[in-house]
Amino acid sequence: MSHSALAERVRTGDPDRYLASRAVPARWREDLFTLYALNLEVARVPLLASQPLIAEMRLQWWRDVLDDPAPRADELAGPLQALILRAALPPALLDQMITARRWDIYTEPFTGPQDFASYIAQTSGNLMWAAALVLGAGAAEESYIRNAAQASGIANFLRAVPGLEARGRRPLADGSEAEIRALAQSGLDALADARKVRPSPAAALAVLPGWQAGAVLRAAMRDPGRVRTGALELPEVSRRARLAFQGITGRL
Repeated sequence: MSHSALAERVRTGDPDRYLASRAVPARWREDLFTLYALNLEVARVPLLASQPLIAEMRLQWWRDVLDDPAPRADELAGPLQALILRAALPPALLDQMITARRWDIYTEPFTGPQDFASYIAQTSGNLMWAAALVLGAGAAEESYIRNAAQASGIANFLRAVPGLEARGRRPLADGSEAEIRALAQSGLDALADARKVRPSPAAALAVLPGWQAGAVLRAAMRDPGRVRTGALELPEVSRRARLAFQGITGRL
């Protein structure tokens, strides 16, 4: 798949990460588009598969791509395999990210707060840490990256609640204001921990996709009802201003 095709896939399917990637120096964009296209692909599996078994098989197909460099009849597989080798990405990191998407296939809710936190860590967290490794962040910055990713992942999950419920999923245990506020607070706590760290330039670039997290989480805290009605989206002017501010200052 060409760079422009990868970019277009991310632009149409994941516009927030696309905008964040445009703020990254050009030499890294193709690699980020590859990672974000993979994330988009596995996140869409439950939407496209007609039966859980088919979805399971598709997720397993992507796990096999990580283990076997043999050419595949898929435009994303080749760039992904090349990126893993070039950036020395641990395949297990992406394997966990793919496997965690099994939750999206079925209708059962999370078994508890720890189950939810693990899901966010393995999806949002693993993706952001993989991006950080591509950008050259060091191992000492993993905690910073994962705190930022936890905040971003929870914010994105709350934004996705109406869509999940429309598909028959149970993203929330009871949907109470107390539950929503607890989730939002856990995200704000992770964000506060991340803000205690002064990141390297590479780490600052890696967390750019989370530029809306703080505003979204605070909105959910103020008015939990906005989660159920899908009213957490920020105005376009505010979105772009926040991205520009974070890109210039490096501050979450």
